[in-house]
Amino acid sequence: MTLALRKDKINDILRITEELNQIRDIDSLLDRVLLEARHFTHADAGSIYLVEKGQLKFGYVQNDTLARKDKANKYLYVDHTMPINPTSMAGYVALSQKPLVIDDAYHIDAELPCGFNRSFDRESSYRTRAVLTIPLKTSRGLLIGVMQIINPLDHECQVVPFSEEAKRLVSFFAGHAASAIEKAKMTREMILRMIQIAELHDPDETGSHVNRVGAYSIEIYNRWALDQGRPNEEIKRIRDVLRIAAMLHDVGKVAISDLLLKKSSELSDAEYERIKRHTLYGARLFTHSTSEWDDMAGTIALNHHERWDGGGYPGNIEDVYSEPSRFGPGKRGREIPLPARIVALADVYDALSSPRAYKEGWTEKQTLDYIGGQKEKHFDPDVTAAFFTIHDVIQAIKQRYR
Repeated sequence: MTLALRKDKINDILRITEELNQIRDIDSLLDRVLLEARHFTHADAGSIYLVEKGQLKFGYVQNDTLARKDKANKYLYVDHTMPINPTSMAGYVALSQKPLVIDDAYHIDAELPCGFNRSFDRESSYRTRAVLTIPLKTSRGLLIGVMQIINPLDHECQVVPFSEEAKRLVSFFAGHAASAIEKAKMTREMILRMIQIAELHDPDETGSHVNRVGAYSIEIYNRWALDQGRPNEEIKRIRDVLRIAAMLHDVGKVAISDLLLKKSSELSDAEYERIKRHTLYGARLFTHSTSEWDDMAGTIALNHHERWDGGGYPGNIEDVYSEPSRFGPGKRGREIPLPARIVALADVYDALSSPRAYKEGWTEKQTLDYIGGQKEKHFDPDVTAAFFTIHDVIQAIKQRYR
């Protein structure tokens, strides 16, 4: 690589770093980090592990070969951890905090203590060969994760070894990306703390529930957007704000009495009317909008109990600070904002299929039959179709955040 070309690559990394710092959602950020690292090396696949509780927890994966077979998305939500020890390539790099280049993962130098687990390759019918494993360290020297870039390709799409130049470029990029990842993790943790406050009032509003609803929502949206032919840049922008906005769909319940939210017997009409006001209270938290995320969070909080057939609530509200005696009539069809139509389905699916203190979770068949039967009643038909198309991804999400 010439000096001029190397300088251009470094300038690209610095420009991309600025863009990374604008991404709020940790998963959207990991997606972009992997995409750019693979772009520098023309690599077919990659994954990121984040340090959590003294272990490496699977964070994100990309694989162009599997994506062409429409088999990649469910692997985004694999619930997998590994110890930080030298038996795996990722663990070895986490310990040494130095890059590791392997030309063939199936034939690792016997002098190295690490091995390669072939289970993913067997399950997915993939063949991992060249692997570049890089520590993700912040400018303060804090290790927050490990990135693996897999199978660089030549112009004929054949796997080739990583060059020393590729190793240097990805290492330089990883240092900048790590700081952005650290900030995005802090944002996610702050959101989850807000949800923990809501959980003190409502036992159903748990971290697992909101993580599932957020993940369901972005995957349903992604499928819907592809079906509708939406541009890729728009899809990425919406995904970045939708997950966190969806996670806060019921945050307005912090203003509802514990006595109502924890009541085990049937609610009276007056009590139900008071609970329905959590849509207004949630929307009020985001009325002084400073970003697209504020707008979407407020929209979802206000509208996620609307129904496609108009039988939902709160309906058209001119002023969320007003206190109407009763709600209605509900918004109908596409009058309901798309993010709220998506979260409505994600929330109901999770509520039905998850056990609660007062009920057992429905079987998957019961839940799917209900969702299908509510198409064009409770749910947008196109959103419902997208949901059923990605049912394998939905199942993977449920397992990860069980």
